Amino acid sequence: MFQVRIHGRGGQGVVTGAELLSVAAYLEGKHAQAFPSFGSERMGAPVISFCRIDDKEIRLREPILEPDALIVQDPTLFKAMDVCQGLKPNGYLLVNSNRSLTDLHLDAIARQLPAGHVLTVPASELALKHVGRPLPNAALLGAFARLTGIIHLQSVAAAIRDAFPEKIAMANIAAATAAHDALASADAAA
Repeated sequence: MFQVRIHGRGGQGVVTGAELLSVAAYLEGKHAQAFPSFGSERMGAPVISFCRIDDKEIRLREPILEPDALIVQDPTLFKAMDVCQGLKPNGYLLVNSNRSLTDLHLDAIARQLPAGHVLTVPASELALKHVGRPLPNAALLGAFARLTGIIHLQSVAAAIRDAFPEKIAMANIAAATAAHDALASADAAA
């Protein structure tokens, strides 16, 4: 089972991101579940969503304490909580930021994980460019597909297409594709 925890703030599409991830996995013939965990329902409050992906039926229903991957939609959360708590030693960390790991003070975390498992992507900027609003969830899912290989970009695009009206879907697919391609370009340059 592959377990993903998504950290963000209310209004960033954290819950929708987990749902889209689960649909993308389902479209690839996998079993998946997504569910949120949040306190007060207000814009800007910390929100956590979870997604499990497996080849067989998933019976667990509790929060994910030891994720295989973390997606962090708001890097200011690193100062507010222990976002990386429980991350598995071979896990992945994807952070929405145009800043480097050094600038975000994530070098120590990056050294503890396999090379290439910790990356930043300017998801909010890509969303602003393609969607017109800084909602990073779709762009992060495109980057997640490239980083982990657990799902494919085509499945992310299909999940987005199923969830939104055509104009909104196409803009979000463009953001997801741009983030996916940005990581692909970084891989090719390395």
